[in-house]
Amino acid sequence: MSLGSSAPSVLPSGVPCWVELASVDEAASHRFYEGLFGWTFLLSRDPATRTGRYLIGTLDGVPVGGLYQAAPDQASAWMINISVQNAHAAANWVQRLGGVVTLEPTVLPHRGCILHGIEPSGAPFVLWQPPADWAFAAGFPNTFSGADLNTRDGEAADGFFTRLFSYTSLQVGDNRGIDYVEWRLEQQPVLYRYVMGPEYPPQAPPHWMVYFGVDPARGTDATAGHALMLGGTVLVEPYDTPWGRIAILADPAGAVFSIIDHSRTSEGWGRAEVDDPYDD
Repeated sequence: MSLGSSAPSVLPSGVPCWVELASVDEAASHRFYEGLFGWTFLLSRDPATRTGRYLIGTLDGVPVGGLYQAAPDQASAWMINISVQNAHAAANWVQRLGGVVTLEPTVLPHRGCILHGIEPSGAPFVLWQPPADWAFAAGFPNTFSGADLNTRDGEAADGFFTRLFSYTSLQVGDNRGIDYVEWRLEQQPVLYRYVMGPEYPPQAPPHWMVYFGVDPARGTDATAGHALMLGGTVLVEPYDTPWGRIAILADPAGAVFSIIDHSRTSEGWGRAEVDDPYDD
């Protein structure tokens, strides 16, 4: 895989094209996801990480996500990368639309060009111009299934991302005041935006929630139980939604993520008011 800074991406802009974990305990996270999802990790080199190491998780030989040691002032967290055709042009648009570029477009050896930023509602994001031959397994059991942007200012987030990527937005929240929007490209859902409700304390910052699919034969409940056995934590017990049965977990290093069984859908939302999974 190789890419010069001017080579165009083959993916349309606005599509989740990678997911990666900054972990305060790389070894513990390695063991946990290897056991929970059956991933195999391959060592790569990345001058942008503090150790120069970057582990690429694979499933049946196809990349599923990255893992690297977090910086000393960085908490464990999952982050999605959203594809762009041209990272330098995207950086210009981020600023024109009221966002802040925190890492200028940077070419990574054999992995394309990335930039980091903060959107107007305060959430961090990563845009990536991936190499033309990049592979990313998603939409299958034990791989990336989707992501929510949890924010306080839905209007600001919607305005930024719909203009940056020409998304259309559809309100899919229920009639109990849940503000949950689906962002679409060509009528296909790509990401979701949720306005944090009273289950989150006022100090909870905007953040991304990454979802991984589970095998329906195994199910959300059994997968959550397995996570406990591997040293993880169940932050929110399994509950039913129109999109599937979900549980919110944390790995042994503290990174929060969700699992979902898309075969178990319901007409209503089974989740009661719960404690904020990001509240220490």
